[in-house]
Amino acid sequence: MFTLFKRSIVLILLGLLWENASRFSSINPAFCPPFTEVLQAWWELAVSGDLWVEFSASIRRSLAGFSLALLIGIPLGLLIGWYPLVRDLLNPTFEVFRNTARLALLPVFILFLGIGEISKITIVFYACIIPILLNTIAAVKSVDLLLIKSARSMNVSSFKLFLKVIFPASIPSIFTGIRMAGTGCILVLIAAEMVGAREGLGFLITYSQFNFQIAEMYAGILTISALGLIVNQGLILLEQRFSRWKQLPK
Repeated sequence: MFTLFKRSIVLILLGLLWENASRFSSINPAFCPPFTEVLQAWWELAVSGDLWVEFSASIRRSLAGFSLALLIGIPLGLLIGWYPLVRDLLNPTFEVFRNTARLALLPVFILFLGIGEISKITIVFYACIIPILLNTIAAVKSVDLLLIKSARSMNVSSFKLFLKVIFPASIPSIFTGIRMAGTGCILVLIAAEMVGAREGLGFLITYSQFNFQIAEMYAGILTISALGLIVNQGLILLEQRFSRWKQLPK
């Protein structure tokens, strides 16, 4: 309990600063309502069910694009990192897409795919697959050569070498890319929902802003922050679960 309080102390102080700055300083509360009013607006949205509708729409799109990026990005990154022929064929194309800003392609996705679900899932997929690919390729290249030589000295087949040595040794770096993708997919999706959507947390923020429901707007922003923290913590726990082999026995 004390550890949780210690980790949250800065956030608590920021909340108190927000509350007092809105009530007792020259900040206009119409543009920055007190923190307690934002929490009250969040609670009212939650009780009415409106918040769940927007949250579920965003999380559905995020999971769809993120899952697709995992299914394609990790195997493709392993192949590019391990097989020179695949790397020579795909690396130039990958470099082009890698250096193209994610949101710069949003108008293109909307133009060809419309403002429905497909365009938003596609932009999430594109935002996620780049960091997953980058870290997976780097992970394969950084595997200790002594491990590879030791396995080959025991006449291990290429497939078993890949499965038993390369992939397990790459997991920590792969999860770094997965965590980056998990955070990035939410940010890109919110931006996409602000441009063209009828539901979602990004839509909630834009709709509240246009209707001057500022407390509800901040409530949506806080929900996005909480969602990002939950996703990141969940991925950390998964990384610890799959990287137990790295932990030395006590």
